Amino acid sequence: MKSRGLSGVTTRQISREVGCSEGALYVHFEGRLELLLAMLEESLPNMLGPLKKLGQSVGHGSPQENLVAALSGIFQFHQHVVPISAGLFAEPELLVAYRNSLNRQGKGPHLSMNILQEYIRSEQELGRIVSEVDAKFAAYLMMSASFFRAFIEHFFGKSVQPGWSKFAKQLVTTIAQQREAGRNERITVGRVISDLK
Repeated sequence: MKSRGLSGVTTRQISREVGCSEGALYVHFEGRLELLLAMLEESLPNMLGPLKKLGQSVGHGSPQENLVAALSGIFQFHQHVVPISAGLFAEPELLVAYRNSLNRQGKGPHLSMNILQEYIRSEQELGRIVSEVDAKFAAYLMMSASFFRAFIEHFFGKSVQPGWSKFAKQLVTTIAQQREAGRNERITVGRVISDLK
């Protein structure tokens, strides 16, 4: 799928690559859609693992470090699925089938945003993230930034600057400002841009 693109993948090609008959594939998968779903689901632990840990980290460690760790897992997932998900839009029937499959299984990108949102809100209740932060909007921004970075890295075929570690830290610092003991420093976008130079 990565080398030929989604539209160029057939069960005949797959069977030839793995050295089995085309009929043998249908013992395990009904068709191309099931193969795609299986591949995507192999990546889910990369995202869901850090998110599960994030939910258990409320009140522990640094809120920003916890969010950076979760965001790194999400970014690894996005790096894997961006090329394939882009191909889905070229095949409307396959896109609808995949969407319906996620709905039946209770899965989808909205779940990760819900976990991020709930974590930020919980830390706000503990006074560890400033109350002015809109938890839902912050979750959207972090998810969007991760997906867009994965997209442009695939598009240009190279990593972008600043590196992921610095990018993730500055992103979280900008979006989910942490309340420090005895101070409530406002971190501006201008200051973050200056730090990145």
